[in-house]
Amino acid sequence: MSKPSGGRLVWNHSTHLQGLIPILERLTYYQGIQTITPAVLGRTKSHRPHLQLKVSVPIRGGFKLIARAGKTYQEVFILTSLSQDELEDAIAQILKAK
Repeated sequence: MSKPSGGRLVWNHSTHLQGLIPILERLTYYQGIQTITPAVLGRTKSHRPHLQLKVSVPIRGGFKLIARAGKTYQEVFILTSLSQDELEDAIAQILKAK
C-alpha cells in the first residue's frame, strides 16, 4: 500500500451499504487503483451476516464488485490496472485489517 496515486472514490449515491465506504476509501490508497464508484443498491433473498466484497466480472478498464451485507447488495465499479488476483489480495488485506 502506498500514498494515493490519484485514486478517488466517487460519491454519486446518497446511500451505501453500512461499513462499505471506509473499506473503499482504504482501497484508494493501493497503487494502480484509479476510480471506485459505488452503484446500484438492491435486495437479495439470502442473508450474509458480515460485509463481503467479491470480484464479479471484468469490465473495460477494471472490475465490477458485489458488496453484500445482510439482505442487501451493492455493485461497485473499480477502474484499475491491477489484475483480478492483485485486486482480490488488496480487498482481503483491507477486510482482515478491519
